[in-house]
Amino acid sequence: MRSISIKKIIIISLLLTLQACQKQEAYQIDKQTLEINDFVYKALNTFYLWKDEVPDLADRRFSSQSQLNNYLQTYNDPEALFENLLYKRGEVDRWSWIVSDYQALMQMFQGITKTTGMHIGLVYEPGSSTQIFAYVKYVTYNSPAEAQGVHRGDLFRKINGEYLNINNYRDLLSQDVLSIELAQWNGNTLSETGQILNLQKVVLAENPIYIKQVIQTTSHKVGYLMYNGFVSQYDEQLNDVFGYFNSQQIDRLIIDLRYNPGGSVQTLQYMASMITGQFTGQTLLKYQWHNQLNRWMQDNYPQQLRRLFVSQMRNGQSINHLQLNQVVFITTKNSASASESLINCLKPYINVTQIGTETHGKYTASVTLFDSPDFSGANVNPHHKWALQPIVLKVSNIRNESDFIHGLSPDIYQSEDYFNLGQLGDLSEPLLQKSLNYVENQTVANRFNKLHLEEIEYHTLQHYNMYVNFDDFEWPHLNK
Repeated sequence: MRSISIKKIIIISLLLTLQACQKQEAYQIDKQTLEINDFVYKALNTFYLWKDEVPDLADRRFSSQSQLNNYLQTYNDPEALFENLLYKRGEVDRWSWIVSDYQALMQMFQGITKTTGMHIGLVYEPGSSTQIFAYVKYVTYNSPAEAQGVHRGDLFRKINGEYLNINNYRDLLSQDVLSIELAQWNGNTLSETGQILNLQKVVLAENPIYIKQVIQTTSHKVGYLMYNGFVSQYDEQLNDVFGYFNSQQIDRLIIDLRYNPGGSVQTLQYMASMITGQFTGQTLLKYQWHNQLNRWMQDNYPQQLRRLFVSQMRNGQSINHLQLNQVVFITTKNSASASESLINCLKPYINVTQIGTETHGKYTASVTLFDSPDFSGANVNPHHKWALQPIVLKVSNIRNESDFIHGLSPDIYQSEDYFNLGQLGDLSEPLLQKSLNYVENQTVANRFNKLHLEEIEYHTLQHYNMYVNFDDFEWPHLNK
């Protein structure tokens, strides 16, 4: 018996009508744009988390393909259509996006981007609401920035001879060649040092495992991992790190997520299972889709509405469990999405201590939707490369706790100081030092270290992301 697809079941009221109709031959926009617009609309109608809040996405909004085409022809740009169908853009939905080339998107999920390898923060200069300076948070290994001698804590306010300001910084940073002139503080003002570094962006695969080390304190053997992205291509290496911690017989663990914007939910699942091991088979997290899809899932695939603690990865490799009952996480506003859900979903099971500042506040996940019969990556329309990365579900822990729109608050507040960052991995680096003090004493003064200046959030929508893949779910797909 042929299986019934999600696509047919979920949007029966729309698609049974639409599939029975042929597209009009007279277009106000070119045929390919209409074809892309049709894909954008039906993909969002099927999966978008806030579908119920968008009147134009209602199943009964259009009674025929002809009516839908009339609507789609009013948009000569698929991105404009996509943006118009999102719910409270920038307020509720801050993270959905659309791309015209899905190959670049797939590379990004593999940790492959075009970059200098210099990861920066942007801050207003003292007393100014327009002028900006940049500081280097960290440098990717084997990158042009490392080769040119860029270091954490370096400052600059000029790119290619132009001073950074609130109006030009995105354009300047997006260029393929960056000539930066280093700066330094003289009292409360910045001045150039005269040292110029020329950086050429290259396509680079960044390993998210940035630092791993074992630290002996007076009473404990502490594993420290700085992890900068939940990138599934490095899952086996991540498992090796936990195997190393096991071999060193650590009894405490600090995971540094201060610059981790998220990534694969599957990798989140593996890491939670690596930290623990005593909860295999129990529910780690829950998914919630839009109402119609959620009901269908509950009726047909209830097991797909949750993820469990596991003992093996999908390739059959056994997970290296630490069997810990406590863990310390280092966070900042750059800790987002999968980083936040890892913390939130472990809290019901073990003692979780968060040190740093509030996280970003993203409790949702996206999925890549292609123009194919079931929106997966199989049998994709060869006529274009557009794809969607819309928010499709929200993630909660076993207690149904989610919606942390203002981020997760730290147990111990300690912000990074742009003027005294310290070196990552050094025991005197302020956030690591604070964490080690807590591990040793189980109590640290919760000193509110106010930042000197407010950092500008300049990252793209793609930067803060938690995603799932169609392959993560065992449901039937529509055949042509």
